[in-house]
Amino acid sequence: MEAAHPPVPSAPAGTTPVSEATLSVDSPERMQELGRRLAAVLRPGDLVMLTGELGAGKTTLTRGLGEGLGVRGAVTSPTFVIARVHPSLVGGPALVHVDAYRLGGGLDEMEDLDLDVSLPESVVVVEWGDGKVEELTDDRLHVLIHRVTGDTDDDRRTVLLRGVGERWAGEELGAL
Repeated sequence: MEAAHPPVPSAPAGTTPVSEATLSVDSPERMQELGRRLAAVLRPGDLVMLTGELGAGKTTLTRGLGEGLGVRGAVTSPTFVIARVHPSLVGGPALVHVDAYRLGGGLDEMEDLDLDVSLPESVVVVEWGDGKVEELTDDRLHVLIHRVTGDTDDDRRTVLLRGVGERWAGEELGAL
């Protein structure tokens, strides 16, 4: 059974998506590999927002990001701790992995996490962050992961990468 795609996050007023690509991923291993490839274009100060159904592969993608960034610690879902910081083992940016699923409201409720302090020197990845963290920066990468839902063992995913803001101008996301 195929479910409708979740809404695609739109660019806030005054900003426009400047780079966009749609990719097909056919296994968890390839989702993790996409994360490793994506890590190669990320730099300190980048905000990555992940959207997708439960089980879509958000944490699997983030695990690949962690591998690609060379960070310490196993990247697992931060659902119960809300946020985890994975310091770099190779002199690069730390990975701050946030699960905003249980948080309501907007940025005000997120303030206790001090993401605005972490963002300049880290790569911040927020699962379920739509409507909650966009105010952190005008430049961000939205990653929308769609999977087949229902009684199926189909591992195929469609991944939409949408770079918003000047930071993503000229990034060739389709080359990932």
